[in-house]
Amino acid sequence: MIKEGLSPPESKLPNSPNNLLGIMLMMLGMLFMACMDTTAKWLVEADVSPVQVLAMRSWVIVPVILFFLCARGQLKLLKTARPFAHGLRGSLGLFAPLPFFAALQYLPLADATVVFFSSSFILTAISAVVLKERVGVHRWSAVVIGFVGVVIAMNPEGDSDYWAYLMVLCAALAYAGIQISGKQLMKQDSVISLVFSFNLMIGLASTAMLPWAWVSVSWPVVSVILLMAVLAVSGHIALTAAFGKAQVSAIAPFEYTSLIWIVLLGYLLFQDIPSNQVWLGAAVVISCGLYMIYRESLHRRA
Repeated sequence: MIKEGLSPPESKLPNSPNNLLGIMLMMLGMLFMACMDTTAKWLVEADVSPVQVLAMRSWVIVPVILFFLCARGQLKLLKTARPFAHGLRGSLGLFAPLPFFAALQYLPLADATVVFFSSSFILTAISAVVLKERVGVHRWSAVVIGFVGVVIAMNPEGDSDYWAYLMVLCAALAYAGIQISGKQLMKQDSVISLVFSFNLMIGLASTAMLPWAWVSVSWPVVSVILLMAVLAVSGHIALTAAFGKAQVSAIAPFEYTSLIWIVLLGYLLFQDIPSNQVWLGAAVVISCGLYMIYRESLHRRA
């Protein structure tokens, strides 16, 4: 996955949106990120601080990216005329995974994920207002109905740690800002430069916070962090490429596909049994995604 992300043809924004390719990349990225969130939950439940998880993850990702770039003679892909914008985006990036990982100490994977799906609604609204993308009735319908599915899965009448849900909502807002800024930066810069700067800034910020968060970890924990780093860089490359190649409003509903993986992994690893509301919400959001694929196929044929 890393090598594919380094290829120059894949690192440039196309002249016109390729929404079907963006959808495929989004779905692949969601699979990687669902697996990464699963490892994050395992780590925080093993009493590893989310700050330490982010720092150690970046210690792996940044050198790995540099190694592959050096091996292929492609360090020039990291060159950018907008280092301040990259740094600002990377700094914002700390406020997406940090509160989300912290919330996983108190919420099941499925619960946290469905709340995080609110980022799709935020992304579509921002794309219409800021990026001036044309958001038709079909896309708005898919996003709105999908968000209704999210609310159903949350079961707001049940007992919940609402402050933990608030942290997830903060993470969703930061995530939307990261993806929108990434789309703007990809007009001139490569996918891998965005992934590199994003992880570099998170690594610097979280490492600076380590004196207040560090705990000794065993080798099994270190191996899980290594796995998490691989999943993270693969997911970041796929998602960054997806947002660069397609209209934000077209691919945003496909974040919902991670729910199926989250439910499965949560059950297998943590014995989290989804409620009837979660299953109903999943059915709604997946149906919206399939409908969007059908609409995009009709558009491409036309």
